[in-house]
Amino acid sequence: MGLAAAVVLTASCNGSPPRARVLPGPDAPGPVDPQDAQCRSKARDPGRVTLHRLNRAEYDNTVRDLLGDTGSPARDFPPDDHGFGFDNNADVLSMSPLLMEKYSHAAQALVEAAWARGAFGACVLDPAQPEPCARELLKTFARRAWRRPVTNEEVERLVAFVTLARQHGDAPEVGVKLALRSVLVSPHFLFRVELDPAPASTAPHPVSDLELASRLSYFLWSSMPDEALLQVAEGGHLHEPEVLEAQVRRMLADPRARALVDNFAGQWLYTRALDSAQPVSRYGFDEPLREAMRQEMQLVFQEFVTGDHRLKDLLDAPFTYVNDRLAAHYGLPRPGTPAMTRVELTGHPERAGLFGKGSLLTVTANPDRTSPVKRGVWVLEQLLCKAPPPPPPDAGGLAPAVDPTLNIKARMAEHRANPGCSGCHTLMDPLGFGMENFDPVGRWRTKEEGGATVDSSGELPGGKTFQGIVEMRAVVKQDPDLSACMTRHLLTYALGRGAEEEDRCTVRDISQQAEARGGRLTDYILAIVRSDAFLRRRGEAEGPKP
Repeated sequence: MGLAAAVVLTASCNGSPPRARVLPGPDAPGPVDPQDAQCRSKARDPGRVTLHRLNRAEYDNTVRDLLGDTGSPARDFPPDDHGFGFDNNADVLSMSPLLMEKYSHAAQALVEAAWARGAFGACVLDPAQPEPCARELLKTFARRAWRRPVTNEEVERLVAFVTLARQHGDAPEVGVKLALRSVLVSPHFLFRVELDPAPASTAPHPVSDLELASRLSYFLWSSMPDEALLQVAEGGHLHEPEVLEAQVRRMLADPRARALVDNFAGQWLYTRALDSAQPVSRYGFDEPLREAMRQEMQLVFQEFVTGDHRLKDLLDAPFTYVNDRLAAHYGLPRPGTPAMTRVELTGHPERAGLFGKGSLLTVTANPDRTSPVKRGVWVLEQLLCKAPPPPPPDAGGLAPAVDPTLNIKARMAEHRANPGCSGCHTLMDPLGFGMENFDPVGRWRTKEEGGATVDSSGELPGGKTFQGIVEMRAVVKQDPDLSACMTRHLLTYALGRGAEEEDRCTVRDISQQAEARGGRLTDYILAIVRSDAFLRRRGEAEGPKP
């Protein structure tokens, strides 16, 4: 008999046979989280994704997989707007007359180049009877380009370009090329079309298998479904959980999953922002160093796409990738090669995980000094989803140093003392101070440029304290909001719409399921594609008309 049970049994003293009180066992559930209880009783709204125009990365990847063109024609398109931190947000991907003109020019160039390469050479156009070959060629091309089967009526409308060419005295290939160009400027190519059977109804319904195939391929590849995925969708099997999981695992093992590194991580981890970083010349920052920093972050994240690491371990992964230049910059042993090489960080815990990466440290600094505010805000926004509100319009910058012996922490004390500033700076600044041992380009230091000793200690609201980057990193990694925040960013990217307050329970479900399955990036991705938010959608009730 256990000690607890014995105490309960002997506690009864009213003369009746004692009754044992059942105590919780080791597997008993813990205290009920009020948010959990609320989410259990709340119906999930899958939301609604606006008609999604292909962004520049998606356009380039799609024509690469459709036509074999790797010329990146979208580099001439206007930049895409961003929403909720990503440039694939359908709500801000507008269509301007200039962009439509660019699409038209790109379609012509792509078709001419692909025709010259023989990319459409499945049959030969007979000048006397070109229609049969044209019909087969256009049907095959439109199915792939529009990411769905095409109807006979649609095919015949495309074949009509051959008749039109003949009427103008042109060769059949002129008509076929016109038809191919029309496919590439069609809304069915430029947009990811999802149809609601009852557009004004808010009742959720499953997206079709073909729509799901495009959701999946543009999430994982930023590109069109391949033939294997398209065939599964056409067969009506993609909603089957085992089939869906098998496709996800197949696609993540494909080199095209590199799009997650370039487009999801590139924006979530600010790697893309490295392109515009311009540290002042005294730091010796140059293009080889910029490229090494970029590759380091990409290679580390790539390991999380294909490897067995828990997603949370991004914060303290004990390995990285360096070449001789970057290793010297970091103060690490050189690998003896200009090629990026995987190294263990034994003896250098300060370099473990995201916070030790030069790319992140550079883009969250000013050109001529560090910025604890920028670095703190990055942690709050990208890892904990606790972003402070924007600063007031009259917020001032850092005051000039009146005492050169003061470090930046002492100089910024004014922000935390000012009642108008302290609310946000008390939250932001300590996390940034934890990274103060890294200079504006990520080199390790113990002295600031003015000679003051770096103080990388901090105290967060609630009284939690830390000394330096290793302890600060541990505090962030243990934050209960970390998993849900990473889920929120990944879900936003996966759906191409912002994760709103209405998605809070969905985010909670996904993060809990992912962590229960091991917490790898693959577990998060699978939990997302199994969620109602990914598998279903609803229409939108009409508002009052003016």
